[in-house]
Amino acid sequence: MVVTNTPHRAPEAPDKLGVRGWLTLITLCGATFLIALDFSIVTVALPEIGRDLNFATAGDLQWVATACLLPTASLLLLFGRVSDLVGRRRLFILGIILFTGLSLIGGLAPNPGVLIAARAGQGVAAAMIGPTAIALMTASFREGPQRTKALAVNGALLSLGFVIGTIGGGLITSGLSWRWTMLIMVFLGAFILLGAVVLLPKDGARIAARLDVPGAILASGGLFAPVYGISTGADAGWTSGSTLGSLIAAAVLIAAFLLVEARHPAPLVSLELLKRPTVKWSFVVGFVTFGMCGGTTVLLSLYMQDVLGYSALATGFGFLAEGATALVAGTIASKLIGSLGTRQTMALGLLVQAVGTGFMVFLPADSNIPLLLVVTSGAMGFGHVLAVVAFITTLTSGLRTDEQGVAGALSQMPQFIGAIGVAGLAAIVTARSAALASTTTAELATLGGLHAATLTAGFVCLVGLLVALTLLRRAAPAPEPAPAA
Repeated sequence: MVVTNTPHRAPEAPDKLGVRGWLTLITLCGATFLIALDFSIVTVALPEIGRDLNFATAGDLQWVATACLLPTASLLLLFGRVSDLVGRRRLFILGIILFTGLSLIGGLAPNPGVLIAARAGQGVAAAMIGPTAIALMTASFREGPQRTKALAVNGALLSLGFVIGTIGGGLITSGLSWRWTMLIMVFLGAFILLGAVVLLPKDGARIAARLDVPGAILASGGLFAPVYGISTGADAGWTSGSTLGSLIAAAVLIAAFLLVEARHPAPLVSLELLKRPTVKWSFVVGFVTFGMCGGTTVLLSLYMQDVLGYSALATGFGFLAEGATALVAGTIASKLIGSLGTRQTMALGLLVQAVGTGFMVFLPADSNIPLLLVVTSGAMGFGHVLAVVAFITTLTSGLRTDEQGVAGALSQMPQFIGAIGVAGLAAIVTARSAALASTTTAELATLGGLHAATLTAGFVCLVGLLVALTLLRRAAPAPEPAPAA
């Protein structure tokens, strides 16, 4: 018998990330947090931006937000595939460099044209960052408890980025200048860039495949058209030629995209991947939870300002409960998935989100201490993050390494095309408020519209719950092992 003096080391717990793992996770989650923060913090500052740079109309001013959203939504699939071909680390670092530099240009912009151009460039950079950050997470952390914990932290920080941006935008605009809402991104971007260069592993060999150019053009156009139509529909009119034309063009381009992909030898997105139950149905769940949470959050902002009379800054603080419960959900999501499973956790999250949004039908017209607002928005944020972590975990599981970039893009798309849900709920508010306008005050008519829309959002979440329980199935192939961080 051979005796050695090597001390016995207990095996590391499967969900332990280690110091380097946590630093890598902070870097990647910091990037997705940066994107969420940027969108909300600039949105709050829009009125001050309009006054300082002399935007002609409110419609022109809205392009400060829309110019960033459109390229992000339309280029996600393209850059998801590009990351598989050229290397995720390379594309991630390039995206951070561009985003940081364009944030500096935007913060120093002397006129509306420069600002909108910088925002459009930020949208392109965000489309590089989003899918590669998720793909790098799935490649850096083993499938199972480790990866679930990483995605849980990411989901919590996404929601927290929105809340911090809403509050921070009001504070920065009031105390300093709207320009600091973009200049602060320069410092955060530099910090993330340092972490990426030091911590992220070098890319391996490139995939020997050509980019599907026709598919890329059709996919980008097919995603650009609906987001453009929905983003501009409120100003142009939902039945206007530009809005209807955009939606029709979207349907035609997406149909053409699917036909091209079915015949291309190296498609942008494999139809086999899209047909997998875990991919297509978890994508539907993601669309439901993002669309209904995003839309309801917009409605709550309308409620607090137009019904309760809150200032923009007070409205930002009104979302603290949503941010706090989102953080709690991100903390416990991996444990719930470990004990209940992803489908059951997804269903639980959608149920809690449905109850939270549905009970907003009881929000009062006046309240000094809006306890119901705190409880319902907190429930919505909690359930939303559980659903997000579970659907991304499901969508990215059981895939080959060369599919992770596209899967990362697919997992990010619902939060951007979720604007469809925002537009749908806003249309319900408008229609119901108009119907009540002749019989009550403007505030009560608005409240009636909000009640109808939040009740609808609750029912839509229940539809997502049924999808999760009845249609979602685990992928048949065994997952390909990925190296630990």
